[in-house]
Amino acid sequence: MKLSILVSICTLAPIAAFTTPQVKSAPSSTALFAEANGFTKKKVIVLGGDGFCGWPTSLHLSDAGHDVVVVDNLSRRNIDTELGCDSLTPIQPPEVRVQAWKEVSGKEMKFVNMDVAKDYDLLVQLIKEEQPDSIVHFAEQRAAPYSMKTSKTKRYTIDNNVGGSNNLCCAVIDAEVDAHIVHLGTMGVYGYGTSGGEIPEGYIDVVLPGGRESNILHPAYPGSVYHATKCLDALLWQFYQKNDQLRITDLHQGIVWGTNTPQTALDERLVNRFDYDGDYGTVLNRFLMQGAMGVPLTVYGTGGQTRAFIHITDTARCIELAINNPPAAGDRVEIFNQVAETRRVRDIAQLVADMTGVDVNFIPNPRQEAAENELDVANKKFCNLGLDPITLDTGLFDEVTEIVKKYKSRCNPTKILPASFWNKKRAEECATIDPSSIEIKEGEQVEA
Repeated sequence: MKLSILVSICTLAPIAAFTTPQVKSAPSSTALFAEANGFTKKKVIVLGGDGFCGWPTSLHLSDAGHDVVVVDNLSRRNIDTELGCDSLTPIQPPEVRVQAWKEVSGKEMKFVNMDVAKDYDLLVQLIKEEQPDSIVHFAEQRAAPYSMKTSKTKRYTIDNNVGGSNNLCCAVIDAEVDAHIVHLGTMGVYGYGTSGGEIPEGYIDVVLPGGRESNILHPAYPGSVYHATKCLDALLWQFYQKNDQLRITDLHQGIVWGTNTPQTALDERLVNRFDYDGDYGTVLNRFLMQGAMGVPLTVYGTGGQTRAFIHITDTARCIELAINNPPAAGDRVEIFNQVAETRRVRDIAQLVADMTGVDVNFIPNPRQEAAENELDVANKKFCNLGLDPITLDTGLFDEVTEIVKKYKSRCNPTKILPASFWNKKRAEECATIDPSSIEIKEGEQVEA
C-alpha cells in the first residue's frame, strides 16, 4: 500500500510514532515577542468564544496578557440538544467558565450573550463601547456534515455564517473603530488536489491571456455548504478591504485535533468540549476516542483522503501571532495557511489501530469527494513568525485517552457513525450503516 508522506511544513521532520504527551507549557508566543520587542496589551473581542476553538483561544489570549471579551449565542450547545449528543467532556456554562478562570489566573474576562448574525445593533454598540484593537471571528457553524444534513441546516449555515461575517464588517464600519478582524477560515476553500502542486497562502500567481502576469485570490473549490460559506467569506473580506480599507487576516485552518490546552487543563471547570459524533467529531479525535474505547475505527471510503491537521493548542497560538502581526491600513487581506502537517486518513487510522489494537473498518463514504488525493500546503508565514507546531509525532494521545477514560460513561455509541449524507446517492450507498451496531462493553478497560 502506498503511504502518504508526512509534511510537517515548518520542521520537515520524518514521521516516527506517537510518544508521550507533550503539551507545550513554555511562555506564550506573545511573551516571547514581548521579551524581544516589548509587549502591547490589546483589547480583543472573541466572537464564538464559547466554542471548541474559541474557548481555548480566549483563555490563551487572556493568559498572554490581553483584555478579552467573549461573545457567543451558545448555538453550539443548542445543537447538542438538537442532535441528542453532548460533548464527551462536561463543559460548564460560560458564566462558570469565566469565574473559574478568574479564580485560577486572577484575570477577568467578560462574557456577552449575543447572536452576531441577528443582533446587529447590539454588535455595533459592543464595538463602540469596547473599542477593540482586534476582533477574532469564530462565530460560524463549523461542521461540514451538519451543514449537509438537511435543507434546514444548509440554510441555517449560509444565513448564520455569511450573514454574521457581513454584519461584522458593517458593524466595524458603523462603529468607526479601526479594529483588526482575524477570521478562522478553512483549508477546504482550496479544494483538495486541484492546485496541481503546492497550495500557496491565499494568493496564486497566474498568467492571463496575452501573457499578462498577475497574483490573484486562489480559486475556490468548496466541498460542502460549510466550505462554501468560507469561500463567500473570503470574497466579503476582499470587498470590504478594497472598499472600506478594513484590516483583515483570514486563516485557512486544517482539521483540529486534541482537546485541552495548558490553560483549559488548569481546572476541570475550564475543560474544552470534545466532540466524538459523526457530525462534529473531527476525524483524528474520533479515531483516538474510538481506539481508547476499543471501538473499531470508522474510515470513510478508501481512507485515501489527504488532509491538513493542527493541534488545538496551535490554533490558539496562531490566532495570537495573527493579532500581533496585523496588516497595515490599506494592505490587502492577509492570508495564512494554519496547518502543521498533512496526512492520509487511512495512515492515521493505522497508527491509532497499531497503538490500541482495535480493528479498522472501511465503511461507505457519506461525503461527495475524491476517493484519493495528494495535498501539499505552504505555511511559511507562521513558521517565519516563530510557530513551532505540535505534530502527531509529539502528540498528546495519552491526554485524549485520559479524557475518554474519565468521561466514558457520557458517550452515546449510537452517535459515532455518520448520520449526514451529501446527497441521495451517498445516502443510498450508506444505507447499510447501522448506528446501533456500535457497542461499548460496560467495565471494559481503557489502556493509558
